[in-house]
Amino acid sequence: MKSPLFAALAALLLLFTGCAGYHIGARVPKKMTGVKTIAVPTFHNETLVPRLEALAASTLVKQFQQDGTFEIRTPQDADVILAGSIDRIRRQGARSVRSDIVKQQEFDLTVTMSYTLTRRGSEEKIDEGIVTGQTSFFVSGNDVNQDERQAIPLAIEKAAVNIVSRVTTGW
Repeated sequence: MKSPLFAALAALLLLFTGCAGYHIGARVPKKMTGVKTIAVPTFHNETLVPRLEALAASTLVKQFQQDGTFEIRTPQDADVILAGSIDRIRRQGARSVRSDIVKQQEFDLTVTMSYTLTRRGSEEKIDEGIVTGQTSFFVSGNDVNQDERQAIPLAIEKAAVNIVSRVTTGW
């Protein structure tokens, strides 16, 4: 009689200790403890490509909303403010045309962005870093610049995913 009772108790004990490391809900890094809201003002554009400032900020807001860890607020109401800049856009040839090695068929595009996360009011820096977002694009015609302009939002989105990952998980 004791053997089935002991086995049931052991199984119950294993069931509850197996879930000891799991956590329901958002788990933020220690430096972000107590932070519930975040503001993402318009980024600075250090490149020669026009109108990327609002694109970077709105892409970051969208990524934070998809993540769901922090609520987006205005800079006056947020716990922390994420300021940043688009520092560099680099296009590099990846594949040339078979009949003409000088002419490129595919390019790699890298967007470099830097960010600083500060507490509102105290201006205490919580985090800062540099991230990149990369994509590739093919030349569809003779206008490489047009094809590049279409690829830039994809690279910015990948950089935004990297920033959100660093802020919400710490890496």
